[in-house]
Amino acid sequence: MSQSTYTSVVLAKRPKALIVPGETFSLKQNPMLSQRDLKDGQILVETLYLSIDPAMRGWLNDIRSYIPPVQIGEVMRGAGTAKVLASKSTKFLVGDYVSATPGWSEVAIVAENDASLLEVPEHAKLTDFLGVLGIPGLTAYFGMLDIAKVKTGDFVVVSGAAGATGSVACQIAKLKGATVLGLAGSDEKVTWLKNLGCDALNYKRSDFKKAFKEKTKNLIDVFFDNVGGEILEVALSRANLHSRYVLCGAVSQLRGFIIFDYESQYNEARKELAKWMSEGKVQRKETIVKGGLKSAEEALLGLYTGINTGKLLVEVKADNDRGGSKL
Repeated sequence: MSQSTYTSVVLAKRPKALIVPGETFSLKQNPMLSQRDLKDGQILVETLYLSIDPAMRGWLNDIRSYIPPVQIGEVMRGAGTAKVLASKSTKFLVGDYVSATPGWSEVAIVAENDASLLEVPEHAKLTDFLGVLGIPGLTAYFGMLDIAKVKTGDFVVVSGAAGATGSVACQIAKLKGATVLGLAGSDEKVTWLKNLGCDALNYKRSDFKKAFKEKTKNLIDVFFDNVGGEILEVALSRANLHSRYVLCGAVSQLRGFIIFDYESQYNEARKELAKWMSEGKVQRKETIVKGGLKSAEEALLGLYTGINTGKLLVEVKADNDRGGSKL
C-alpha cells in the first residue's frame, strides 16, 4: 500500500437504543502503518471483510459482560479476514490470509497469537471463515451437537433461523435426523428455509402465536434461541418433557454457552462442517455490504432490522487474488 493514511471507525457516543448513523461512530484518519511499527511477534494486516454480529450492540454498553465494552474513542471491535502486509512473526508470511480481530480499520497490527492462518478447503471460500467455518457456524455446531445433543426423532425449533448461526443450526439438526421448524422475519426467508428442507414460520405474521401453537402441537424437544425476548417466552410454553433449550451466547440455567469455551475443538469442527459443505449437506448464504468502512455502521443497524439472509459481511476491500492453502 502506498497511501499515507488509513481509515478506522471509532466509538464516538454510546447509543441508548439502536445505533445512530453519524453519531454513534465517527471516521478517523491515521498515519499509515508499516514494517517499522511492528514488534517481534506481530503482523500488519489489511482488512478484507468484516463480520457484522448481533453481539456488537452489547459491546457498546458500559456494563460488565463476558468481554470488556468498547471505550469512547476506541476502534470498534470486529472480527474479519485479512491479508498480511508485513510480518515480524515466524508464523506468518507476507501475502498470507488470516482470520483475526482487526476491528473496524483498513489496516491493523495484530499479535501472532491473535491470528489464525486460513487454509481454504475445497468448495469453500475466504468469507466462509466468517460464516459456516467461523464463529457463527461453530456456535451452531457445538450448540446443537454438544449442548442440545440433538438426535433422530427430535422436534427442533430455531429462532433467527435465516441468520448466520440459525441457518447452520437448522441444517445440522436435519443432518442428525430431527424435524426442524425455523422462525424468520420475512416470507422470502421462510421460502429459503423451506428450500433447505425445514418447515418455517414468519414470526411477524399477525397470527404468529396461533400458528406457532399449531406447528408445535407435539411440543418442542430442542429450542435453539438466537433472539430471546417474546419468541423465547412463547417457546417456553411449548416445551416437551426433558426438552433442551439452548440460549446462544447467554449465561443461563437453560444451557446457555459461550462459544470460546470450545476453542480447542475448532479445527475438528471446521473439518466436519467443510466436509458437509463439500457434500452439499450444509449450504451457505451471504449478504455482503459494499462501500468500505463507511458502510459498517449502516450494516450493523441493518442487522437488527433484518436486512440479511445468512451471514452479514462488510467488504472493506475486494481482493481478487484471495485464496489460501488447500486442506
